Amino acid sequence: MIDCPPDRMDAGVDFWGNALNMPPRVRENPSNPYVFLEGHAGGFFVLLQQIDENARIHLDFETDDVDAEVKRLEALGAKRKQQMDSFWIMEAPSGHVFCVVPPQSNDFPGDAQLWDD
Repeated sequence: MIDCPPDRMDAGVDFWGNALNMPPRVRENPSNPYVFLEGHAGGFFVLLQQIDENARIHLDFETDDVDAEVKRLEALGAKRKQQMDSFWIMEAPSGHVFCVVPPQSNDFPGDAQLWDD
């Protein structure tokens, strides 16, 4: 996820789409804060998100068990910041923000990492 302030969103979509050779998917609803880039970059899918905060890049952990993944990441030192509907915004010990989300991609579980219980 590439987070962009509103005044830099269009420039961000243009730059990252061209830099990664991944054309942006057309937004059917202009008020939608997300723009997906077509294709995959090294097994990851990339999207840009318009936010009212500083520009940053964050990862989403896609999982079929949000609660279990949040607990696993907490055991590694992450902290819960905020619950948003069906997902959690978390912070790594390094200070980086990331999210733990339910399945979002069309090919989930695809190449998902499996963890022992």
